[in-house]
Amino acid sequence: MSELGKLEKPSTDSFTGKKKLYCVPNVILFRDVPEEYAKLSNRYWADILLQLDKLEAAWRIKKVFCENIFIGGEEALNVLEKTNEKAFELIRQKVETGALLIPIESKDILGPFIDWRNCLTVVRTQEVFSKVYDFYIDALNKRLQHVQNTIEINLQEGEASLLVMEDEVRAKIQFTPDIEVFLVRPPSYDDLIRWLRDNLDKHVS
Repeated sequence: MSELGKLEKPSTDSFTGKKKLYCVPNVILFRDVPEEYAKLSNRYWADILLQLDKLEAAWRIKKVFCENIFIGGEEALNVLEKTNEKAFELIRQKVETGALLIPIESKDILGPFIDWRNCLTVVRTQEVFSKVYDFYIDALNKRLQHVQNTIEINLQEGEASLLVMEDEVRAKIQFTPDIEVFLVRPPSYDDLIRWLRDNLDKHVS
């Protein structure tokens, strides 16, 4: 696994023939957020574009995968535009330059996962929480396995791809050794996460 920014000038020869996966932490810019957060988010996504440009100087992105997307083509882009504007702008740019957007989720798996995750936020007793948590973990594992299988099946030898996914979730996936994972995580990502940690309770009711 390689983290962009911590590599000097990686030799392209060492990655020849390998499948490359550029992993971008998904950060959603919600409506009506504080101006400071909006500025941090905008800077983060701008930095992501710059870092991807450096990677694509060697290996052009051929496939794009994005969490929460279980449909393909223009319909998927329309959904992203309404739900995740910054990821949409990034992915649309890659699609317009020839990349293929591939659905990474299964609707039948993603739906129950989201429901069980939401249930965890409302339960109040430890007994019920423990039972719901077991269902949540089972749904999470099914989701992670489906995501992993989808990427490994669709990514061909020598190709580079983009994965936009929540970083903590992506970190739970163990890809096969023939996939070289590049963590695209600029310093502005740490600034954004720090702001969320310090201010989320103040701005979210």
